[in-house]
Amino acid sequence: MKVLVIGSGGREHAICWRLARSPSVKQLYCAPGNPGTAALATNVPIGVDNQQELVAFARKETIDLTVVGPEAPLCTGIQRRFAEAGLLLFGPSLEAARLEGSKVFSKQFMREHDIPTAAFDVFDDAAAALAYIADHDRARVVKADGLAAGKGVFVASSEDEAREAVRALLTERTMGDAGRRILVEERLQGEEVSVIAIADGERVLTLASSQDHKPVFDGDKGPNTGGMGAYSPAPVLDDALQARVKQEVLLPTVAGMAAAGHPFRGVLYAGLMIVDGDPYVLEYNCRFGDPEAQPLMARFDDDLVPYLVGAAQGRLPQRAPKWDLRAALCVVMTAGGYPGGYARGEPIDGIDKAQAFDDVLLFQAGTATRDDGQLVTSGGRVLGVTALGTDLQQAQRRAYQAVDCISWKGVHFRRDIGHRGLGPA
Repeated sequence: MKVLVIGSGGREHAICWRLARSPSVKQLYCAPGNPGTAALATNVPIGVDNQQELVAFARKETIDLTVVGPEAPLCTGIQRRFAEAGLLLFGPSLEAARLEGSKVFSKQFMREHDIPTAAFDVFDDAAAALAYIADHDRARVVKADGLAAGKGVFVASSEDEAREAVRALLTERTMGDAGRRILVEERLQGEEVSVIAIADGERVLTLASSQDHKPVFDGDKGPNTGGMGAYSPAPVLDDALQARVKQEVLLPTVAGMAAAGHPFRGVLYAGLMIVDGDPYVLEYNCRFGDPEAQPLMARFDDDLVPYLVGAAQGRLPQRAPKWDLRAALCVVMTAGGYPGGYARGEPIDGIDKAQAFDDVLLFQAGTATRDDGQLVTSGGRVLGVTALGTDLQQAQRRAYQAVDCISWKGVHFRRDIGHRGLGPA
């Protein structure tokens, strides 16, 4: 089988790493890929937004399965273009991907289908949004409607912070068209967890639990990012709660999309807040999380291909996949200044030493290789250092041992990834 992975981040490196271990994959491509995927697949110099060339390449090379990593191609209709060319693609349709592409659509969908979520209202006028915040003392979360690379959500600790977020989005237009409409919603207090499943339009296969860390600084301080680290499993999501999430969130979501004539086939990701033991949906994603994919792919101990093909064809395998019983933890190392402005082209040292540790995987994201072979930074999130351990504490210790071997000018990372799962020191 020939497989094409679309994307260039740590998520796509992790997916390639897992697919390269499938006995059914004979040729693996990644477009455009990164220096890390180049060691596992043939990198193809086609950007994720160039759907015409991606389809042409897949047809020319008779690709059997295409796996889309990032959300943007899915939210702009890549699945339809591949289907029209007679090509199999793992990922939801344009209409189904609206669950991620429009936060307004997703919240209204949740309301319509009685899926638990925070109270909210929708605005395109700053004055109206500010008045709503003044009248609702728990309205402290402000979200841009459209895609914003994980940076369009503002969780305010005060009314003034919430008002500033409204002004930034609706008056200053800091997120452009993505912030043309906004959500203002109640700030829920609890513990966040990611539930990621594979759906075939009717049935749902829930993957192992995981937990992301969005804020840029230790102690969950500072602005939100695309993700500073993740681990799996997440103790907050026990078997009973996971069963509730499937029955109260995932299956109603899939049934609602099917009833609307848009069967959801692909990754269905529910970002949840657990409040007093009850799950509430914060957001949907329509692809593997990044960095949640890194620990999940490290723990996935089975052939991934039948699950991706089965979902894309509407026929998920009946059996659940096997999982490594060990814990996995990923620490994201970023360029200094991220999620704001940052430098590129900084030489990265210590990769070989870090890779020498047992049960450590280095998933590259914002990296590039200079003509002299030196690996350098080329993005905000640069590396996802992932380790396996008999328990979360050992996985954390191994990951940070490897992290401490790696350096570049301005490098930044959190020192407390996994703190919720480990509990008080």
